[in-house]
Amino acid sequence: MATVRVRRRGPASKYRIWARYDDPARWREWAPGVRALLADGPLRPGLEGEIHARLGVRVRFEVLDVDRPGGRWTWSLAAGPIHLRVEHEIWEGRAGMVITGPGPLPLACVPIARVALDRVLQN
Repeated sequence: MATVRVRRRGPASKYRIWARYDDPARWREWAPGVRALLADGPLRPGLEGEIHARLGVRVRFEVLDVDRPGGRWTWSLAAGPIHLRVEHEIWEGRAGMVITGPGPLPLACVPIARVALDRVLQN
């Protein structure tokens, strides 16, 4: 397993960032490639759903942990045999991701993570 960390800065407050993360219906606003998302309810441990991505790819996910006071939430994603674990980190005007997965896959996710973080950090 490999792990990469991506951090970005932007004008959004941590409250605005949480609002974007907290409502899965809004994930299309910041997550590149998400065409549709099926999930029942707000961000919480145990939340499961499916992302319909570009090119017809379907990605199952489960939220593993949500720590609002600590500014973190973690989820696992799976598309066929490919599995990733992503921890989101939130601070005032900054956000980050820690991406863990097999081989070079986390490194390949860095450009997408940068776009997602830049979007979530906009006012």
